[in-house]
Amino acid sequence: MIVFEDVVKRYPGNYVALAGVGFEIRHGEFVVLSGHSGAGKSTLLKMIPVIERPTDGVVRINGQDVSRLRPAAIPYLRRNLGLVLQESRLLFDRSVLDNVMLPLVITGHPPRDVERRVAAALERVGLGGREREMPAGLSGGEQQRVAIARAIVNRPSILIADEPTAHLDRAHAGEIAALFKSFNEAGVTVIVSTHDESLFNAYRPRRLALAKGILVGDSAC
Repeated sequence: MIVFEDVVKRYPGNYVALAGVGFEIRHGEFVVLSGHSGAGKSTLLKMIPVIERPTDGVVRINGQDVSRLRPAAIPYLRRNLGLVLQESRLLFDRSVLDNVMLPLVITGHPPRDVERRVAAALERVGLGGREREMPAGLSGGEQQRVAIARAIVNRPSILIADEPTAHLDRAHAGEIAALFKSFNEAGVTVIVSTHDESLFNAYRPRRLALAKGILVGDSAC
């Protein structure tokens, strides 16, 4: 489903973020990506929605070489992806409803369908009935749940999360980890990067480990 073939990413100054990374993720897997700060986790995840492109190598999703995808085709690829970044990146001058509905508005969903999907997504993350609240009035954990609702409102087949628990206390981080596992149990392929692997120990995920841009561990091997 997701294949990396000898992927290399170099930045200006000859900084190598990824060095010949290769693996395959099958449909429905729950994958935890670990590694030290600067190991290349964020760069790797950004290759999937084509936020970044490899310097060398190939990234394939469902057989399609997305590493060479035309810019006009990228939005269509992303309709099947949900993306949660380290920072929630919410619009603080807009309501929870407005934040979560944004991907649906961009893709032209009819208004009645938008409201129904937003309500379902918020219910799924434990924020049902709070559409009219403003992000500034929510806790950090609740803001991250809004970001997750925004990522799943399009019902993606692949959910990518880059350090989604980095700024949360242990209790809230555990709740978010359990939420991602629940999405996986519903059939979504989930790829989560984390600095704290122990949050996911109970779920027995597949583990990919990076060190200085090199894939140094894969529990599927």
